[in-house]
Amino acid sequence: MWKIYDDLINGIPENRIVDELICGKKRSCIRSGNGSGIATPLKYETRMPMLTKNLIGMPLREVASCVKSWNFVEAAIGVAAINAYYNSPEVARTNGVEFSDKMRVEDRRYDPFIMSQNDVKGKKVAVVGHFPYIEKLLAPVCDFSIIEREPGDGDFPISSSEYILPVCDYVYITCASIVDKTLPRLLELSKNAKRITIVGPGTPLAPVLFNYGVNDLSGFIVKDSQRALRITAGAENVKMHIVGQKVAFKKA
Repeated sequence: MWKIYDDLINGIPENRIVDELICGKKRSCIRSGNGSGIATPLKYETRMPMLTKNLIGMPLREVASCVKSWNFVEAAIGVAAINAYYNSPEVARTNGVEFSDKMRVEDRRYDPFIMSQNDVKGKKVAVVGHFPYIEKLLAPVCDFSIIEREPGDGDFPISSSEYILPVCDYVYITCASIVDKTLPRLLELSKNAKRITIVGPGTPLAPVLFNYGVNDLSGFIVKDSQRALRITAGAENVKMHIVGQKVAFKKA
């Protein structure tokens, strides 16, 4: 079950270190060299953290190992460390991710739900995670289900994944599943789907994920690291999307 996590961690070079780290109320952000990664912690902590020392200056790979923590605040720090490598502009471009050098790019252009509206027409579609406006985008064109940890009106509980995902044609999985360790099981349940997409700004743009049945990665590249850190710390009350670009990375 840990192999997907080990592959993400071991792909990070040993010489990368954590230069800056902010663990804010809404997200965590780590800068390593010219790359920054973000991740969203879940609303609750569980066990004590794995690492209890200052993480600044530590090897990025070691901090990335926190993704395996059952303390989900610490696990989000691990995801941010993973993304500080794979989602850095230099590494992402080398791996084949296409993005603009401009600071701001219209997010709708690379929104996975908008991009696939024609593909999913008449199909069985499940989204793990209640994303904004998702009902308006997909419900009118397909047989659509939302699966949520904290289900609202019309949502299915997370336990329904065992029944819904195996019969879906298209599956979209929130990147929060990396933090809470449900990703391996969700991918296994979705193996019959035509396309599987991991969605959210905390999605690692790591090609190794394509080895696990994933077809598309919808993630985020930070282009202004210092401002991303300030937003994470609460020094600026603006949305994170202004410091980078949403991207779509498809399996070749």
